Amino acid sequence: MRRWLSALALAAAIGPAAAHTFAAPYTLPVPFWMYAWGATAALVLSFAVVAVFSRSPVADDLTRTVAPTHDAASEPWPRSTGWRIGQALSVALLALAVATGLFGTPNPFANFNMTFFWIVFVLGVPYLTALVGDFYRFVNPWRALCEALARLWPAALPHAAPHGRTLAFGPATVLYMAFIWLELFGHTTPKSLAWALLTYTSIQFVGARIWGIDAWFRRGEFFAVFLRLIGQMAPRAHSVAADGTVTGRWRKPFVGLLDAKPAHAGLTVFVLFMLSGTAFDGLHESAPWSLLFWRHLYPLIEPLVQLAAPQQPYGLAARVFNWWQWGALVASPFVYLAFYLGALKLTQRLSEGTLSLRETGLAFATSLVPIAFVYHLTHYYTVLLSQGAAIVKLVSDPFGWGWNLFGTAKMGGPIFLDANTIWHTQVGFILLGHVVSVFLAHVVALRVFRSNRRAWVSQLPMLLLMVGLTGAGLWILSLPLASGAPLG
Repeated sequence: MRRWLSALALAAAIGPAAAHTFAAPYTLPVPFWMYAWGATAALVLSFAVVAVFSRSPVADDLTRTVAPTHDAASEPWPRSTGWRIGQALSVALLALAVATGLFGTPNPFANFNMTFFWIVFVLGVPYLTALVGDFYRFVNPWRALCEALARLWPAALPHAAPHGRTLAFGPATVLYMAFIWLELFGHTTPKSLAWALLTYTSIQFVGARIWGIDAWFRRGEFFAVFLRLIGQMAPRAHSVAADGTVTGRWRKPFVGLLDAKPAHAGLTVFVLFMLSGTAFDGLHESAPWSLLFWRHLYPLIEPLVQLAAPQQPYGLAARVFNWWQWGALVASPFVYLAFYLGALKLTQRLSEGTLSLRETGLAFATSLVPIAFVYHLTHYYTVLLSQGAAIVKLVSDPFGWGWNLFGTAKMGGPIFLDANTIWHTQVGFILLGHVVSVFLAHVVALRVFRSNRRAWVSQLPMLLLMVGLTGAGLWILSLPLASGAPLG
């Protein structure tokens, strides 16, 4: 997806000067290892500070007042006028994205659905959610459609179904993987994206029919799961009363991740795929990744390829490389899971904890969400700046037919940042996310082990894990920059 997004951003540039600025060759100001050591030192220092302040009233307050709760599957659907308008608008935007894809211009830069879905929805909504809370669950267009059908035909789409109690997060993780596959390898066009949205809509009806509306849109619809996790970082929390009224309250940033202990191990895999999916996006087209396959793995299977396709071995080799890419994408969260469980096993031994490995993994799972979020942010925020404004002109001409419905067809110029600003902003975001995760993990450790000393000791393996993730994240971000390659 990064290749397509970069091309989209470049195509949106007003003049050659802006495009040249965005794709200008750039070399890191200092060697990468200095950034890695600096980030490691900052993490270790933050760990020491957290350990000292774990005895403070702030940490005591978090440990005492934020109690783990179960992941309730049911929540009333907002029925106030304002939220109904938002629900109708979200359904209308979904319908417009499908219609423009099916009947509009095939030019992805002039069609509303490509920019709206990939830029505004996939990038913009998560970043807004981190600021204002999980508003998506109140305007989810697929749930709005299911709620409307349930009112017309209650037996077809029940709110609660017997199978709903058994639904974990497996379907959400599978759908998430399918989405990332489409993003990276689907080569979407406006029409194929429209068909993908229709297919996803059909899946929502089937899921709601089998598991019930409440359980499905709590644990099965992956956008809902993804955005709910991000919304738990926001300083604003929202809840729905029995009469459908939405109320909000302010809270300390990020502590929403401590509000609920995950009830299913599947959520741990989902969180880890939030990490690995974005990391794989940055890695899968890099030179080290290609060399790993073609220089070290392909020679092992080359005789089989020559035997299977003696006339066209290169075509089969290319397909094998694609299969390798797809398999690596599916395996990526389980590779992260192995490192995560390894760190937790050391945590158990050092702290002499009484919880099982599964319970310990569930307790610390949501502390990784800030890292996953900053991975997403550092990879894509520049594309949101450069291409997001294009939606202003596309709303006036959504089909690419030369309309100017709202007088904005000539507006929406891109915003470009210089490469030095982008790189150092990425470093800052990566470091901030890991520091927050170190703090959250320590608060969880205080709850689990109920001892400052045991909590401090238990977090040494987690600190090593955070250092490893920090180094890996910075290294992946530096790959297109390390040799002075174009930033785009």
